[in-house]
Amino acid sequence: MINIKRENMNIWRWLFHPAPTVLYDRHIVWLSLGLMLIGLIMVTSASIPVSSRLVDQPFHFAIRQGVYLVGALIFAGIAMQIPLVCWQQLSIPMLLISLFLLVAVLVIGHSVNGAMRWLRLGIINLQPAEVAKLSLFLFIAGYLVRRHGEVRESFYGFLKPLVVLIIIAVLLLAQPDFGSVIVMFITTIGMLFIAGAKLWQFGVLLFSGLGLVGLLIITEPYRVRRVTSFLDPWQDPFGSGYQLTQSLMAFGRGDWWGQGLGNSIQKLEYLPEAHTDFVVAVLAEELGLVGVTVVLLMVFALVFRALFIGKRCFEMNQLFGGFLAFGIGIWFAFQALVNVGAAAGIMPTKGLTLPFISYGGSSLFIMSTAVALLLRIDYEYRLETSQVH
Repeated sequence: MINIKRENMNIWRWLFHPAPTVLYDRHIVWLSLGLMLIGLIMVTSASIPVSSRLVDQPFHFAIRQGVYLVGALIFAGIAMQIPLVCWQQLSIPMLLISLFLLVAVLVIGHSVNGAMRWLRLGIINLQPAEVAKLSLFLFIAGYLVRRHGEVRESFYGFLKPLVVLIIIAVLLLAQPDFGSVIVMFITTIGMLFIAGAKLWQFGVLLFSGLGLVGLLIITEPYRVRRVTSFLDPWQDPFGSGYQLTQSLMAFGRGDWWGQGLGNSIQKLEYLPEAHTDFVVAVLAEELGLVGVTVVLLMVFALVFRALFIGKRCFEMNQLFGGFLAFGIGIWFAFQALVNVGAAAGIMPTKGLTLPFISYGGSSLFIMSTAVALLLRIDYEYRLETSQVH
């Protein structure tokens, strides 16, 4: 009995108390690896029918996802070795490279389902929007360090990063990629709010943003169809509401505990994009509400760790690491909410991936790099703390 209590105490200590001798956040490592493993399993399950039809090889997409996963881990390991001061110096060059890629994809990009979002680079199709997200947040974190007082005191200081966001948004909307624009907008606003910008500025920006979103929706017929199909998908279940109705059927069949791994019906070419944007619907059908809840708890535990790291960095006056950690946390949280919300019919479809779960090399590489940055931020914080003490 005493041994069981001691073991429970050790587990509790491991979960909630960082080891003083370890210079990295173990929670982030295990949560990320766990989500990657779940993602690989779900992509394998969801992609078998479409993979068999397209290339006559049931594990084609699963193998590719496995290769992407190994590459992402190697890339993250390299990124983790780069000091934050170098990332801060590279933020502007990375932003310029992202702008170049966003222009290039409009000229020589590869079109899928009417959207020009991918550049063919051998074995991988690069999605410049994913690179632009990380580059923008690195740039804004650096800007907020350089112009911290100006952002607090001057409207122009608040406005300058938004000009960069508008330029990126115009290029993204030309693809079109409305979902990435929304994620970047919300994350940028969150970072500026944390930097201490005035509340009335957010009010002006919020109303302007909502008006612009409404204008963008009504000027494109496909966006209008998405909104109307989201409001009542059953009105046209074989047309504009087809994808959402099939997703809702998957959620309904899943019930509490699911039909069992591999037993989804909707993935049998009924649900479009079952292994990419709507992989959470297959997860819900096979693993039920419990499975979806566990995955979301893991994602938001990762988000919580990011926000916690950001808070500690501010306490040590490590502003770049603090702003970047908060930016990554907001980014992951909002993108996960939008993806699951779209699949569950809570909000319109946006074409965004579920972090670490959806199929795709670009998303996996960039989000793994973001996690590596979190680990680096935490490492430098712990290193400085140990030197102080």
